[in-house]
Amino acid sequence: MGNRRRVAERRKTKPAVIGGMIAVVVVGAGAGAYALYGGGAAADDGARAASDQKAKVKTGPLSPSEVTTTARAFLTAWQSGKVPQAAAATDDAAAARALLTGYGKDARIKDVTLTPGRPTGAKVPFSVKATVSYKGTEKPLAYDSALTVVRRTSDGKPLVDWHSAVVHPDLQDGDELVTGEAGTPPVKALDRDGGELTKRKYASIGPVLDGLREKYGKEAGGKAGIELRVVRGKAAKAKDLSDKTLLELSEGTPGTVKTTLDPRLQAAAEQQVAKKARSSVVVMRASTGEILAAANASPGFNTAFQGSLAPGSTMKVITASMLIEKGLASADKKHPCPKYFTYGHWKFQNDDKFEIKNGTFKASFARSCNTAFISQAPKLKDDDLTKQAQQVFGLGMNNWAIGVPSFDGAVPVQSAAQMGASLIGQGGVRMNPLNMASVSATVKSGTFHQPYLVSPDVDGRKLATAPRRMSAGTLSQLRELMAYTAAAGTAAEAMAGVGGDVGAKTGSAEVDGQKKPNGWFTAYRGDLAAAGVVQQGGHGGSTAGPIVAALLKMGD
Repeated sequence: MGNRRRVAERRKTKPAVIGGMIAVVVVGAGAGAYALYGGGAAADDGARAASDQKAKVKTGPLSPSEVTTTARAFLTAWQSGKVPQAAAATDDAAAARALLTGYGKDARIKDVTLTPGRPTGAKVPFSVKATVSYKGTEKPLAYDSALTVVRRTSDGKPLVDWHSAVVHPDLQDGDELVTGEAGTPPVKALDRDGGELTKRKYASIGPVLDGLREKYGKEAGGKAGIELRVVRGKAAKAKDLSDKTLLELSEGTPGTVKTTLDPRLQAAAEQQVAKKARSSVVVMRASTGEILAAANASPGFNTAFQGSLAPGSTMKVITASMLIEKGLASADKKHPCPKYFTYGHWKFQNDDKFEIKNGTFKASFARSCNTAFISQAPKLKDDDLTKQAQQVFGLGMNNWAIGVPSFDGAVPVQSAAQMGASLIGQGGVRMNPLNMASVSATVKSGTFHQPYLVSPDVDGRKLATAPRRMSAGTLSQLRELMAYTAAAGTAAEAMAGVGGDVGAKTGSAEVDGQKKPNGWFTAYRGDLAAAGVVQQGGHGGSTAGPIVAALLKMGD
């Protein structure tokens, strides 16, 4: 009776220390489980044993032996189909048990062979070979994954750091693996010339194909096949990630969907991003909104359409249009560009703390002077920039319908220092290359045209519009600013050799924890508008700039 009372008290007083896995053991095992904590016949003995255990809790880095032993225990149990034991070797037994159970039951994966590779610190890569079997149809499955071993804080025990990606690298936490008749028929995606778009041709097209299937699979008249697929959970859906096919057991009959992608530009975009790690780019037709190319160096996530990153000084295109409209700046009039400007108790400065004495607003824009913009913050309302982005550039209203999942940018209403930071593309402002290509397209065409990958004629959907246009005077000055930046400002080196009617703006966005900023570049030439980002690349003019310029050189 005394032991049971102490177990009950321990449940009440230390649930956080017990942890999910141990709590299950205690509840199911009764008084005998108390021995896990060093329990004895008397209360004093129990307290002494608990104290001794606490004193013996191991801390510090994991030893190679701890890493390999923990990984081996988890992989051996998983391979043997001993789900409870495998789950118990992780730091989230409930989530691990659910997914590993579904691996065999719902995904129909059997005959699993797991082969660990050489550990790197606490990370252990491993290969998976198995068979997917469904109603008499079987296919081999092979892929690589990895796990990381961590030390549990409460008792120092080494455990596998549980995430769904341990089971398969394409899984987000909360996703499931399912084998069966696909909920959505496959699609055959075509470029604007009628050629088929495939991952073999275009390395980064995978997320686009997944999105097209999700949106148009049923409408296009295809027939579903049998496949192993990732079914997205709540967290992945919040990121607009589509379900993903991992293995086809029997082919469905695809429907056909035509896109606006230009095969020549798409191939060139793929080649350009392959030269720069973590780069993404979008090219569109300014006069219509047609997306002509979209590519990502990291093909697993479509940063070009779905990224959510601070755009840095490329945001100054929008801010400049607002300042000109409000009479707070004019291209050829003198404008302050001091070394520093304090607003909202934050001290802002320019790159290398430069200043421009007696310079014009055009000079400040071309050299990307931060303080020239933030110095106008005291004269602005908190929602001025948000309204400008929404009403003129069509951004941040969550109403774009491009044909696949996309993020439409965000310019939240902010105050004090954060509002000042937003003026130069920091603070809470978030964009991706699609958004910033659209910004250049709006400047070039004079009005916002919502970008689209699939013509609205295909399904009758309505494209987003912007409530108003810039005045002719504002538009003329904005084009002058971007043209001057391309000719003699921070974009000049990248845009050298790009002839015709051109305009550009560079950007570098600081990110906490990164040694180098994200490099941005947005520009237009003729009827083409483009934007790119190189994450952790450095200055936009020398990183994203050459990618964008190379595509603009290919002409209309």
